[in-house]
Amino acid sequence: PAPRYNARDTALMLARLHNSSTILGSASPSIESYNNTVNGKYGLVELNERYGLIKLPEIILANTREAYHKKLMVSHFTPELLNAIDGALSREEQVILFRNRRGFSPYIECSDCGWIPTCINCAVSLTYHKSTEKLVCHYCGYTAGLPHKCSNCNSTGMVTRGYGTEKIEEEIKTIFPSARIARMDQDTTRKRSSSGRIIKAFEERQIDILIGTQMISKGLDFENLTIVGILNADNLLNYPDFRAHERSFQLMEQVSGRAGRRQKEGKVIIQTSDPAHRIIRLVLRHDYRNMFRSQAEERKAFNYPPFCRIIEISIKHRDPGKLNFFADHLGSDLKQLFGNRVLGPEAPVISRIQEWYIKKIVLKLEKERSLSSTRKNILESIERTEQLPGASSLRISVDVDP
Repeated sequence: PAPRYNARDTALMLARLHNSSTILGSASPSIESYNNTVNGKYGLVELNERYGLIKLPEIILANTREAYHKKLMVSHFTPELLNAIDGALSREEQVILFRNRRGFSPYIECSDCGWIPTCINCAVSLTYHKSTEKLVCHYCGYTAGLPHKCSNCNSTGMVTRGYGTEKIEEEIKTIFPSARIARMDQDTTRKRSSSGRIIKAFEERQIDILIGTQMISKGLDFENLTIVGILNADNLLNYPDFRAHERSFQLMEQVSGRAGRRQKEGKVIIQTSDPAHRIIRLVLRHDYRNMFRSQAEERKAFNYPPFCRIIEISIKHRDPGKLNFFADHLGSDLKQLFGNRVLGPEAPVISRIQEWYIKKIVLKLEKERSLSSTRKNILESIERTEQLPGASSLRISVDVDP
């Protein structure tokens, strides 16, 4: 998407242009924003109790590894979560189940040879959507029919792997057949009024259990919601990004905050195979400060924001050979200007999207460095690469503080 901007930073810049003040409000601020309060750049006002002195929800860790070992799991649900849901339904209270992955299954696989159907345009596996009996690419929208046999070995042993919101919905309907269940994700909210209709129905207690992705994690205030289930915390934590732990804490803290917002005390069940994980222990105590300290220490040691500025340059071409040539040329040119501040070029986790092969170059720059001269140097370097023979089909984009 272009233009590339951070809405928070844009609001701050707009306020500066109009000589006005800005209030940033969050239960879990970004590391960059909180660091600005530590060094005195921002003022800090803390709200240390909930409105109306309502208690924070009790958080329970459910060990999925142990439950699988003892054969106590019912499909993807621990006994702790099922008991909590059962109790809430018996008291006519409501439940939210959070799973940050849509579709029925992230991929299907041949049980004999391990073949996995992938997108013809992107370097990703296709997600199985049972409602349409289709395999879908969540990056370009490509769809394919469900294969009845393996394209590699002709075996009929095609099996689903993993689970998304659609599968959770199906299984919860089987376990709690009398409960009124709805799902809120990108697939069920395509029409303009869909999300508002689902939220209104939940507010009016026409839905007992709401299953959803991160669109249900913040900003919602339901009086009768007492149980929140986070189905796979490990999936959030184990992502190759320097902000993964920060975002995991924020997401778990925000979705936990939906429970028990009135007189009824809330309860949050976090399913994880690693209950001793540092971030999960911090979520257990709602301990933002120590999360900030640990993340700030790591980022300072490895030179990541807020202790540096990052500029990410994406280079795309439909021919992988030409992409490598142009990316190497741009990388060498930038290294002459910025030295070891330049990382890459390297292929990202998903190295092809919509038939475009991708490589990325990352610049880590000192915060005090002049942005105007840096911008001029980068644009001149890009221009030199774009003037090379055969570069007419090359696409280069720059994202500052991605």
